Amino acid sequence: MTDVGVPRVRLNLALQGGGSHGALTWGVLDALLEDGRWQLDGVSGTSAGAMNAVALAHGFAQAAQTYKDPEEAHQAGCALARESLARLWEGVGALGSLTWGTPLSAANPLMGMMSQWFSPSQINPLGFNPLRKLLEREVDFSLLCATRARVAGPKVFVCATNVRTGRGEIFSGPRLSADAVMASACLPMMFKAVEIEGEPYWDGGYSGNPALHPLLYLTETADILLVQINPIDHQGVPTTASEIMDRMNEVTFNASLLAELRAIEFVRRLLAEGKLDARRYKSVRMHRIDGGSVLAPFGSDSKLRADLAFVRQLFELGRVAGQAWIHVHHKDVGVRPTIKIADNA
Repeated sequence: MTDVGVPRVRLNLALQGGGSHGALTWGVLDALLEDGRWQLDGVSGTSAGAMNAVALAHGFAQAAQTYKDPEEAHQAGCALARESLARLWEGVGALGSLTWGTPLSAANPLMGMMSQWFSPSQINPLGFNPLRKLLEREVDFSLLCATRARVAGPKVFVCATNVRTGRGEIFSGPRLSADAVMASACLPMMFKAVEIEGEPYWDGGYSGNPALHPLLYLTETADILLVQINPIDHQGVPTTASEIMDRMNEVTFNASLLAELRAIEFVRRLLAEGKLDARRYKSVRMHRIDGGSVLAPFGSDSKLRADLAFVRQLFELGRVAGQAWIHVHHKDVGVRPTIKIADNA
């Protein structure tokens, strides 16, 4: 960890969802937390990204209970957040190995065939999802939502899609809950919609993967690091039915993100040209760790693979990617964007 006294740099995090590929994001976060120089202002996450977001914030919430000095709380928060993330993903890996005995990908063809003929209400009428129990065991949401924790740690924004309206909804502050995270990760062909306050919700990836707008409007920080695990570009044209479906899903789950990136670029350009009031609009500096390229060799089916060996492999790949980004770009944060949005959107 960076020596005490080294100035910290404010940074927002935007964490994509993508099944067990979220373990790569765990590795990225572990590298950032170990480095220790980042003052995390806001974290927006969807699906697996939401799980990472609440586990990270839970560590800082625990530190806020014990430490009043900001420096001590930050140092302890980084350490406890690393531990919280590790417990969560080690639990995912244990669940993937023990519950099924084989990687989850082995069950995927059967689940795919069943979902063509049966709804989640028929396949899984009780809505059983072992991830919920794991999440509730590892994250104390009452602590996470406590006033002091919300002030001392990063703000968390979890996106889920309202089934009735089709719009994304952000759960934050007192509304953060296990239900909100499970709603954000609710694939409609696998699980029943999660009901919150009388409204049904599906996976947040349909409306914000991840949602950037809460980071723009509800934090003071202008730098956003996007940890992207769904590839934007695809080499070659998919030809088989499964390849076509995989690519359609990638396009769908990146569409809202690309729209927000275009809007950010548009505002930056107008601000640079003096056509917008800089007191009312934020010139956002975007940064990115492209996990999609790292994960491409594993194929999209591996998103449903969650055995412990695979989860740990992705963690190590994420740590390498995170450390590489820190080495190359740490001096750019607060100064300039490090991706050309026009090339990615």
